[in-house]
This record gives sequence, structure tokens and C-alpha cells, in this order.
Amino acid sequence: MAITVPRRGLFIDGVWREPIRRKRLPVVNPATEEIIGDIPAATEEDVAFAVEAARRAFARNDGKDWARASGAIRAKYLRAIAAKITERKSELAKLEAIDCGKPLEEAAWDMDDVAGCFEYYADLAEGLDAKQKAPLALPLESFKGYILKEPIGVVGLITPWNYPLLMAVWKVAPSLAAGCTAILKPSELASLTSLELGDICREVGLPPGVLNILTGLGPEAGGPLVSHPKVDKVVFTGSSATGSNIMASAAKLVKPVSLELGGKSPIIVFDDVDIDKAVEWTMFGCFWTNGQICSATSRLLVHERIAEEFLDKMVKWTKNIKISDPLDEGCRLGPVVSKGQYEKILKFVSNAKSEGATVLCGGARPAHLKKGYFVEPAIITNVTTSMQIWKEEVFGPVLCVKTFSTEDEAIRLANDSEYGLAGAVLSDDLGRCDRVSKAIQAGIVWVNCSQPCFTQAPWGGTKRSGFGRELGEWGLENYLSVKQVTQYISDEPWGWYEPPSKL
Repeated sequence: MAITVPRRGLFIDGVWREPIRRKRLPVVNPATEEIIGDIPAATEEDVAFAVEAARRAFARNDGKDWARASGAIRAKYLRAIAAKITERKSELAKLEAIDCGKPLEEAAWDMDDVAGCFEYYADLAEGLDAKQKAPLALPLESFKGYILKEPIGVVGLITPWNYPLLMAVWKVAPSLAAGCTAILKPSELASLTSLELGDICREVGLPPGVLNILTGLGPEAGGPLVSHPKVDKVVFTGSSATGSNIMASAAKLVKPVSLELGGKSPIIVFDDVDIDKAVEWTMFGCFWTNGQICSATSRLLVHERIAEEFLDKMVKWTKNIKISDPLDEGCRLGPVVSKGQYEKILKFVSNAKSEGATVLCGGARPAHLKKGYFVEPAIITNVTTSMQIWKEEVFGPVLCVKTFSTEDEAIRLANDSEYGLAGAVLSDDLGRCDRVSKAIQAGIVWVNCSQPCFTQAPWGGTKRSGFGRELGEWGLENYLSVKQVTQYISDEPWGWYEPPSKL
């Protein structure tokens, strides 16, 4: 299946522009290791140009600025973008598959979610108009007050490579709905569909400068974006280490940030489950999207009474997963995104072995695939809580396993992590599920499933997994500043100071 990769520039102020330094980066298909195109590499000068374009679009002072446009007007553009995404769904899904290795059927599913996200925030943009001037109940009759919700300004959006367009749109759609203008910096490892979003914005006539898209390396493009004094907020999804650096840089300007960072999420399987259903959800929770999910439930805690049967079935199911080029029909596991990520995952498996863990299956290149960054999904047992494989995020199809005997032990092991993004509990006892859901230290908990995500529900974590929430109404609030307006309405003087005596 031949796919042409469009040659794009940087998307700044509504038009395509070559980077000022004329630098470009190769795009490598992770399934073939072949260079299939290139993307522009922005540097500090391009960032400055994009920020100025965003500032002009935010506040033009001619009545046409994005910040003061009604929610209804902003919604019109968001719905037009959604329609174009749907129209180009097949093309976008194929580009994403060859860019990051995501199986084509997954990528197509993501495109539906991308369009749905724009539609959802179009609705919220319209609703925002009606929520302005919400009255305050003040204790003194001589005053009345109300609340304004205003766009926070120009925002820098830095996104990862595992869901290239979807993670971008989780930020772009609510920020534009709120009235912010934005500079999107996607990961250099998977930028193709984000650039196509720029083309879609151009097609629907989004006002120049409202959304700008800069591809390139983190230090050369992301760093200057974070530290730019005219960027009012930074929203980031990625590693905890990078998130920490972003916080430090933004702190110098007292700039707000929202961070959705790494995870090492648990999935607890009790002994009263339907084992076949639980096995499939456990696999889906860790191997979906080639295991490259920040919320992956990659620490399996299985009750000791069913552990042997459970693991025996899961190994058989795992060995049956179709690993292939992501464009192949029925592919369920494609390559990881890059050579660097491939080598990192193999190193994790090797370290687990050297620390005394047992690899029940996987963790190596599939025998039938001689090229590409493919890793067989791995199940690793005899894990202790001091091992690297238990503590650190792999970001690949690697599941580590421990057994437990009591509910309290399961909760203790589940919370034995510096991270707190997600968790899952599988049991037929819904009272137990409720108790464990409350006890798990995470921003997201799944009951009798793992990984379903809905635009209407908040997304984000605790501990080293970051702070702030995306999606739902919380995603819109992320880009709004709350202002109180209080008015004195009495005809009487305030009367605090004595007036001067009449002469």
C-alpha cells in the first residue's frame, strides 16, 4: 500500500513557511526502518515568529480577535475541522500508522475520537456564552457581583508520539473553544498528522495565527516555546523527566503549567472473575497501542488462587497476537516508534532477567520479522518490588506480574509506586470494586476493564504522574481564567471616612 507523505512547512499565521534555518528532519517508518519523508525543524526564531502571530490573533483590537469572538463563532470553526477530519479519516489513519507504528484499525478509531473531540468542545464553546456573568451570592445588599470566564491567553501545547493527533487535539480543541490561541509542538517522532491538522485549519478558514504548528526537536523548539515570556501557559504530555524540566523553566516566569506525565499503573485481578474476560482486559490494558500508553496497566496483581490458570491462559493468548506491519489487515501489534525506544524496551527485559525475574514469553524480536522495531509482548514473573521493571515506566508491550492473597495486600502493592495516573480492579464483587477504586492512588480507575477513554470524562494523574485535568468540562477550564466583577449599587455613600468639615 503506497502512501505519499506530504511535504509540509511550519504552519504559522495561517500559511506554510520553511524554517528560518532551513533545517528538516527525516521521517522513518518504524515497520520498515526506511526514510519516507521529512518534516521541518523549528528553532528559536520560528518560535518567536509563531508566538507573535498567536498574540496578534488573540487580541487584534479590531473586533475580530479570537479571544472576544463568541463561543458560537468558535464552535463553527471547530465543527468544520471535525467534518474535515472525518472526510480525511482513511488518509490520516494511514499516515499515523506509518509514522508511529500504530495498527491501522487503532489509528482509524483514533480519528473518530479526534473528530468527536472537536464536536464536543464546539458544544462547550457555545455553552460558555450562556455561563458568562454568572451571579455571585454576596452577603451585603449594597453589592452585586458576577463571574467572567476569560481565555488565559497564548498557550504552548507540547504533545507525545503515541497518539499523535488525538493527544494534540485533546489540547487544541479545548484551548481554541476557550478563546485561547495556540502553538502546537508535536513530538519529532510522529508529527505527520499534526501537520495535516494545519492543512485542515487552512482549508476551513480558521483565522490566521489562531493555531500555529511547529515541528522539530525538543531543545530547539519545545524549550524556547516553554520559556517564551509571551506564552501565557504551557500544557504538556510526556515523560516525568521532561515535565520536571518544563516546570523549572516555567517557574522562572511564574507561568502556569498542566502536566500529564508517566505512569506505572496497576491492574488488580481477584479470584472471583471470569478468567477469559479478565485475561483479555489485562492484555488490552498493557499491549494496546503497542504498549506505548502512559496509562498502561503494566503491573498485574493477580490473586494467588487463580494465578497459575490465569497466566497459562494469558501466555497462550499473547502468543496468538498478530504482530505485523501496521497496515496489514488484522494487525494487533505493530512496531514501537523508533530504534531508541526499541533498544530501551529490550534493555528493560534484559535487566529484569539479570535481576532474577522470569520471562514467560516475549521480550524479543519476532522471528518472522527481520526489519522494523518490533518487540513480542512480554509477560514477566518472579518480580520483586525493588526491581526496575516494577518501578519504572517501560512504554512498551511489557507486563510484570505479582501475586497477592488479601485485598489489603493488593491495595498496598498497587500503591507501591511514585506514579498515580491510572489503575484497574477486576472482580465480580462490586462492593469490593468500590472499596478498591477509592483506595487506589490515581486520577483514573477502571472497574472490570482497562484503558477505555471518553472525551466527557476527566483525564490526569497524581504524584509523579502530574497535575491538572484534560477532557470533559475540566479540559475547557484548563484554558480559562476566572475573573470576579463586584459592583457597589447603593445610593448611599460608603461612609468609611469622615468628610472634611464645610468651610
